[in-house]
Amino acid sequence: MAEDGALVRRGVIRITDGREERTGDVVVDEAPFTLYLNGKELVTLVCLPRDLEELAVGFLYTEGLLRRKSDLHGLEVDRAQGVIRVTATPSEAEQGFLRRYVTSCCGRGRTAFYFVNDARNLEPVTAPLEIDPSTAGALMADLEKGARTFHLTGGVHAAALAAPNGIIYLYEDVGRHNAVDKVCGRAFLEELSTGDKLLLLSGRVTAEMVVKAARLGVPVLVSRAAPTNLALELAGTLGVTVVGFARGKRMNVYTYPVRVRFPGKTPSGA
Repeated sequence: MAEDGALVRRGVIRITDGREERTGDVVVDEAPFTLYLNGKELVTLVCLPRDLEELAVGFLYTEGLLRRKSDLHGLEVDRAQGVIRVTATPSEAEQGFLRRYVTSCCGRGRTAFYFVNDARNLEPVTAPLEIDPSTAGALMADLEKGARTFHLTGGVHAAALAAPNGIIYLYEDVGRHNAVDKVCGRAFLEELSTGDKLLLLSGRVTAEMVVKAARLGVPVLVSRAAPTNLALELAGTLGVTVVGFARGKRMNVYTYPVRVRFPGKTPSGA
């Protein structure tokens, strides 16, 4: 039985201390949706089948295929056919985009050389947002509490856009990239100012996550997991503060610590 368009109840044999029990369990659903841009097949996204408008827009935005809301002319989701159709102002990035199949768990499939050089064409984030460790810890606790699909299934990642005083948007998906794209798509559609916001992740910080944060203009990225070396190299180039292993009162600040107010640290501009 489908629930919430994304959850399915399945029969399961649960084994505890050698004893079998026939019961039910809720598992997360995933489905492929092929994205067409201006009538041309662009990519197939395997995703949690909800919040598809945000996913499509966020994907196009973080890939550089949409620059501003006025570029978006139409969006149609056909769930029966597994198709999302978007019409938009053509861009140079659209001509050079590499068609590929995007899985729910990994990266986008572009070569590292293309991806890194494309990312370094972005403008560095210069927003002067400052946070303290207690704020980052509290926001990560809110992310974990708000990840309701994860608590039901254990099968999704969560991402959120937050201000220092609380979470603004929270989305979940079977893929880390998809969850972040949904957040970015919502912010894009609402034309939200992001220079004073944080991007929160439940999963590891890869290079593409840093690029998405930079594309969105978010100065601080906080995750409960680890970053990769390439992610930190790009964060250094793109002006993004990366905080990893943010769990309770503990965390690691990897790049641009100027945005984090440590105990006893002199405030900026003082």
